[in-house]
Amino acid sequence: MSSQRPVGAITRGTTNPNRLRRCDRWMAGPQAWRLRRSPTPPVVVDLGYGASPTTAVELYDRLRPVRADLEVVGIEIDPARVGAAKALEHQGLSFRLGGFEVPLDGRDANIIRAFNVLRQYDEGEVPDAWARLQSRLAPDGLLVDGTCDEVGRLATWVAVDRTGPISLTLSLRLAALDDPAAVAERLPKALIHRNVPGERVHAYLEALRTAWARSSPHASYGARQRFRATATALRDEGWPLLDGPSRWRLGEVTVAWDAVSTL
Repeated sequence: MSSQRPVGAITRGTTNPNRLRRCDRWMAGPQAWRLRRSPTPPVVVDLGYGASPTTAVELYDRLRPVRADLEVVGIEIDPARVGAAKALEHQGLSFRLGGFEVPLDGRDANIIRAFNVLRQYDEGEVPDAWARLQSRLAPDGLLVDGTCDEVGRLATWVAVDRTGPISLTLSLRLAALDDPAAVAERLPKALIHRNVPGERVHAYLEALRTAWARSSPHASYGARQRFRATATALRDEGWPLLDGPSRWRLGEVTVAWDAVSTL
């Protein structure tokens, strides 16, 4: 374990089983190539996993089918949380003390998932935090900076590679969904304060809301068909969506970062 003082602040630690399932599903799907291409056993970090190590355990279970030799490392800045998680360690799953410096004994991470971590920081602190984490990525590595509600029904995340942010993903539980733009309250810290008229992310969410309303005739075929029609309308309007129907039917849509970044 590194003797370096962990960089960052202790989070509230709130967590629940299955809270991050939407992001895990995305990493095991469209982003799985980042693990498969690794010439060495890939390392995936659950940064700031919270008061319970549940999300790190689930992450291992969900990604292991992609690469059986992967290692998941849960990193926490609170020594008590690390100590409590140690009993769950096994081959491929470990826990250690650390923060944004991401101590990995000289290795680089293929994926760093930092969910509900930067939410407690000021917006101005995000670029430096991203830069620290980017410096810990392998060549094809990815930082996933996300936020979700307490039970994971609404989730958003920014994908950041070594060159910078590349996309924003919204993932929504479609059952009983009234307004997809309600996900605005769970935007990552880099965007949440930018959801005001005149900003790109605000325009995107308004376009999403409008497309959802106009797709209401599809509701008779189910929420999945309605959301698919919504995403199709967004694409037809010129929004640079980076995914397709197989993801849309899950209530998930990913747009290029430049379309929603700050002006």
